[in-house]
Amino acid sequence: MRIAIGNDRNGIDYKNRLTEHLESLGHIVVNCGTDEDFPADYPVHGERVGRLVASAECDRGIVICATGIGICMSADKVKGVRAGMAYNDDVARLMRVHNDANVIGFGQDFMTYEEVEKRTDIFLTTGFAGGYHCTRIQQISDIENNKPIAQTPIMNKDNKHTKGQ
Repeated sequence: MRIAIGNDRNGIDYKNRLTEHLESLGHIVVNCGTDEDFPADYPVHGERVGRLVASAECDRGIVICATGIGICMSADKVKGVRAGMAYNDDVARLMRVHNDANVIGFGQDFMTYEEVEKRTDIFLTTGFAGGYHCTRIQQISDIENNKPIAQTPIMNKDNKHTKGQ
């Protein structure tokens, strides 16, 4: 798999360690982040990751900053990107299963490296469930294209969501 990874100075350590881990698994890692330990604009690095993923030059993306929020939001502004914060293991899995997320975000100041590595592995090895989730992915795409969306009949008061499905 070809993976774009971007970071500001607050994500250098995890980026470097994660790159080594991913390459040891046979992935190709494209560095879209800074390697300099001075202030860098996280939107620049998030956008780079987003554009590589949206253009299919990379299969997935990883973004890291202090909280993970700003760089994740930046990547998500690129049309075709579905980025999310993996704040626990279940979310790392469900963002793929339910949302077909193609970019995962982390906050180096709020997660251990071990958590980030584990959640990256989950994200990269989990597939999209398809089915009625495709309707929601289309709705997200319609929002990107400034098209109106409406509640669909797939969900009603009798549908039950079970945590973790």
